[in-house]
Amino acid sequence: PCAPRHRHAHTSLEAYFSELDARFDGGFDRSRANLDAPSDLVPPNGLLLVATLAGEPVGCGVLRHHSGVGGGRPAWSEIKRLWVAPSVRGIGLGRRLLIALEGRAASSGAAVVRLDTNKALTEAIAMYRARGYHEIGPFNDNPYAHHWFEKRLAATVRRRRQPATAARTRSTNATSGTAPAQA
Repeated sequence: PCAPRHRHAHTSLEAYFSELDARFDGGFDRSRANLDAPSDLVPPNGLLLVATLAGEPVGCGVLRHHSGVGGGRPAWSEIKRLWVAPSVRGIGLGRRLLIALEGRAASSGAAVVRLDTNKALTEAIAMYRARGYHEIGPFNDNPYAHHWFEKRLAATVRRRRQPATAARTRSTNATSGTAPAQA
């Protein structure tokens, strides 16, 4: 995880918001969005993952936990702010960030992850569907969302226990900011 006030966090999130502003019909106005407080991006409330290449951020994703029942486990977790720099798109980094965020949600005890997205982000929509997300009704009032998705994590956790330790290690290192992103 990356500290919310770290320069990599700031750089990644600024690039994310700039891209939304360029791609969304009518742009992206932060004052209309439900932005994350720094306390939302640290355990036990959530976290921010940043992928780096040659010491510079090239991707990020946020995980936010939502109130659970007993035991301190979240009822569900939300994946937000998933972004990959244009210079490294097409190598699977977005998918690896998504898998890492799903894994963190599962390890926190969440049985479900949810996310929303804008109709302009067609690549993201395709990736979510390919990763087993299904469309649900709105779970928030995000004025920029056109699609809301959910995925049950139990099957994901069982699949991740297969003997692919090296692949999981590369993916985790690439998304934690401790090693360069790899193809």
